[in-house]
Amino acid sequence: MQIRIDPLPPRAAPDLPAELGFGRVFTSRMFIERYDAERGWQDAAIVPYGSLPLDPASQLFHCGQIIFEGMKALRRPDGKVNLFRAAEHVARFNRSAQRMAMPPVDEQLHLQAIEQLVGLEQDWIPDRRGAALYIRPVMLASEPTLEVRAARSFVHYIILSPTSPYFGDRPKPVSVFVCDEYFRAVRGGTGEAKTVGNYAGSLYATELARSHGYDQVLWLDAIERRYVEEAGAMSVALVYRGNRIRTPGLSGSILPSVTRDSILRLAPDLGFEISEDRIAIDEVVRDIERGEITEVFCAGTAAVVASIGRLGYNRRDYIINNREPGPVTTGLYNALTDIQYGRVPDVYGWTTRVYAGAAEKVEQTAL
Repeated sequence: MQIRIDPLPPRAAPDLPAELGFGRVFTSRMFIERYDAERGWQDAAIVPYGSLPLDPASQLFHCGQIIFEGMKALRRPDGKVNLFRAAEHVARFNRSAQRMAMPPVDEQLHLQAIEQLVGLEQDWIPDRRGAALYIRPVMLASEPTLEVRAARSFVHYIILSPTSPYFGDRPKPVSVFVCDEYFRAVRGGTGEAKTVGNYAGSLYATELARSHGYDQVLWLDAIERRYVEEAGAMSVALVYRGNRIRTPGLSGSILPSVTRDSILRLAPDLGFEISEDRIAIDEVVRDIERGEITEVFCAGTAAVVASIGRLGYNRRDYIINNREPGPVTTGLYNALTDIQYGRVPDVYGWTTRVYAGAAEKVEQTAL
């Protein structure tokens, strides 16, 4: 499908700050298209980055119909650019849309928009180890009405942000506080969808954890209040002696993480036994004390793989691997990022090459 590309005024090459942080700097362009119930999706375009005009009565603000995704474009050693498992992220975007009573996007157009946008903006990808261009697709309800029902008009847009590694250039193991009073999601709710309400509902407990000296919350299930679900907004996994890795099974309240799925497919090829289980928190702290659990890590698009070095539960701290990154966590991080950045052959077919030439040709035609 044809995506209109609006020209930008003449500009110099991006001058990126030394400290990028995560999601604080944005590129010059964005993709946008709009939907109404009568005509469907229309007016797909790559335009200069800017504000969105939204009516104060837009259902986004009153019914909370909004979803998003997160993926990365990464600079290869040869200077070209990889996308990592972009099709899986687009498919998850549409699953989130279905759960939130929103119209699906055309997946091929969505992928085309990402590839063209990244191709045009690839000068913004930082030439720094561990850095990337973070890709944030969003869909929101724009119909102006206070009725409690699914909206009939929507905006779909994609923005890009050059980012540093989520936990810094030299990440140390994070600390997590087990929360058994507040809950992120419940089976049958919206935990499987990447919608902002799940994140908004997590902020109070996260701030409480931080006030007690922890980085993130380790969420338990909301029904029995005993089974491990996620760490912050990331999947969590436990490493046992004997090269065994356990992770909570997808229950309906856990986001199906693309990074989690990548690890489940990659780890057996590296010699690990994988299981997806219901894992009780009492079992976790017992096995940490016994030395059966040797490492704990979390996984997600932003951080990729990060060690957990301290777990707080029932007014007690449990220290894991002397608060040092373990060999399994480090090995999985290296193996996965080597594929993402194109440092090793991609035998899984997970990466997509972005070619600047095609995007440049389109831009010249638009001019």
